[in-house]
Amino acid sequence: MAAQEEVKQLAECSVSNALGTWVFSVAGALLAIPVGIKRKSLAPLVFFGTTGTMLDIIMGISACEREHAERQMKLLEEAQGSVAVDTLTDAATEH
Repeated sequence: MAAQEEVKQLAECSVSNALGTWVFSVAGALLAIPVGIKRKSLAPLVFFGTTGTMLDIIMGISACEREHAERQMKLLEEAQGSVAVDTLTDAATEH
């Protein structure tokens, strides 16, 4: 059950981060408009628009993966800390 919740949280984070970033999409469109007018073509808009969108999605997903890895490391450190405390408590009660 916990694994399904982690996958669900990762998916929600990916979607929110992918939709939350828009910088490269706007930059691609702003760059494509003058180039498209100069060349009298929509090809630059398609190229720069899709490239900017792909960069936004990649940046959002990588940020989410980084957050997920940090969360996993924190949980691992807490688990190791609790094992160490339990070991010290057992050693103290044995003597």
